[in-house]
Parts: sequence; C-alpha cells; structure tokens
Amino acid sequence: MDGLTAVQSRISEIQARFLVAPRPAASADWTAAATAAGLTGTGATAAATATAGASSGSALEDKAVAEARKYLGVPYLWGGTDPAKGLDCSGFTKLVYGNLGIDLPRTSSQQATAGTAVASLADARPGDLVFFDHSPGRPGIDHVGIYVGDGKMIAAPQAGEVVKVQDVGNPAVIRRVLPAGSASAVSGTAGGASLSGVPYADLFTRAGSRHGVDPALLAAVAQQESGFDASAVSPAGAQGLMQFMPATARGLGVDPFDPASAVDGAARYLADLTRQFGSTELGLAAYNAGPGTVRRYGGIPPYSETQDYVRSVMSKAEALR
Repeated sequence: MDGLTAVQSRISEIQARFLVAPRPAASADWTAAATAAGLTGTGATAAATATAGASSGSALEDKAVAEARKYLGVPYLWGGTDPAKGLDCSGFTKLVYGNLGIDLPRTSSQQATAGTAVASLADARPGDLVFFDHSPGRPGIDHVGIYVGDGKMIAAPQAGEVVKVQDVGNPAVIRRVLPAGSASAVSGTAGGASLSGVPYADLFTRAGSRHGVDPALLAAVAQQESGFDASAVSPAGAQGLMQFMPATARGLGVDPFDPASAVDGAARYLADLTRQFGSTELGLAAYNAGPGTVRRYGGIPPYSETQDYVRSVMSKAEALR
C-alpha cells in the first residue's frame, strides 16, 4: 500500500466512524485523528485553536461553536442535510442553528440575508455566519461557514472533504444571527419566551421557530393538556404530551407519545388552525373542540369546557413569556 493509498484509507476509516453517530469529539482526539489522516493545518491544529478561540465568547457563542464542532469529520455532500449521509455548507449551518432553535433559510445566498450585518472580520464574534463568493463567473454568495474566533471557521468545504476547521480568509458578508444576551436567550425565538425551567423547553422553542408559533403558547397547551406528561392518556383517548386523538395524530403523521414528534405536530396544527380562523383564540378553540365545531358556530363554541380552555391557555402563555 503506497503512502497516498494509506492516507485515503485512514480518512475513510475516520469518516465511517462519524457516519455511525456524529458526536462531539474532544479536541485532543480530533487532533490526533486528523493528524493521522493527513488533515494538518486546516483540521488538526485549527481544531484546538477553534476551542481556544471560542472560549473567549459569551455562553451563547460558546454553545453555537460547540454545536458546530459536533459535526467535525462529517463528509461533504452536495444538497446534504442529514449528518448520517453528509452535509453541504448551508445544510451544515442550518442544522447547527436549527439545533439551537434558530431557523435559517436553506441556501447560503438566502442565509446571507438573515440576522444583522457585521461590518468587518475585526468585529466578528464566534457564532457569526461568514459568507463567500467563490464563483467569479456567477456573482453572488455560494458558500457559508461558522466563525469560531482567531481567524478560523468551521465549514463543509467541497466534495471530497469533510466538515472541518479552516482559515476564514476574506468573507464577502458577515451576519450575526445569535440573539443578544446569555445562553438562555437561544430560546427567545418566535414570541420571545425564555421558558426557563419549563419541561421540553427546547422542543417548544424549535417547533415554534420552525412553524411560526409562540413557544410560550405551545408550552401552555402542553401544560393545559397533559401537565407536561408525555405518557398521559385521557378518558376520551387523547394521547401524549399534546393530547392528540389517534385519528388526528395519524392525519398529521405524528407519534403522540414521542415528545419531539408531538410538539412539532402541535405547532404545525396550531399554525394551520390559526391561519384558517384568523386568531390565536379561535385556533385554540379548534384545537380543543375541532375545526368543524368552530366553523359551525362561527367562533368559539358555547361550551364552557372550550371557553375555559382558551382562557386558561392564553393566561398560561402570558405567564410563561
């Protein structure tokens, strides 16, 4: 086996390990693996630098960098959004920030309009998005990475490479998408609710951001419906954290006993009901009594249960904000 073949074989072994279950790697472990694979300069040394650079940021910035580092070594795949298969540059950034409850557009050119502008690299902070135009014949943003400090970024570079730490170079655009403040601010997307100490807060935040529903409202529905009990079953047969009837759950493609699936389904359902009926209150009434009942009465049905439900959920949501 010649030297080049040996290096390629070693790279394949490392990639296969990350494909099984991408996970955070200790800096020393990644450095040793990258060095063994010949990924010096842009991988081994830079990984340790990224950790050191990120440590000077806020807790929220550190969290963003730590989330990005989970995917080091995942192979580049054009159009890839699943780390088990591979990621492209904007698929990587969308995944990282989605895990933090921040919903980015899909492509790098669209992501370059998110958040607020950062004037220069001298003003950049860990967690900022850095964008590039690498195609002179086709002007426009076509690449994105996550700045980690000290002139480095984590990115999914191109075919044949892996997600890695590399020199940031000269970005054409820099955008700040992290909310200001402490790490708890990461849950302050749609509606601004921090949900500190609320069970399943991360699920409410992510689903709320994804579907345009106030996370506090989702948490209030869960509190009202099940008392945050993911295994709850009502006398009428409603199931899980968000108390879906089996037929409704099937129609939405939801597993009512899986909290992540249930919360995402509830957010989709509430967003649709609110659009249909034109207000949060009517959307909640339809969630409780059924859309057909709200249509039949032309508003909140004259049922004390539904009227009390709407008032109670709205009150709980307000208290959680």
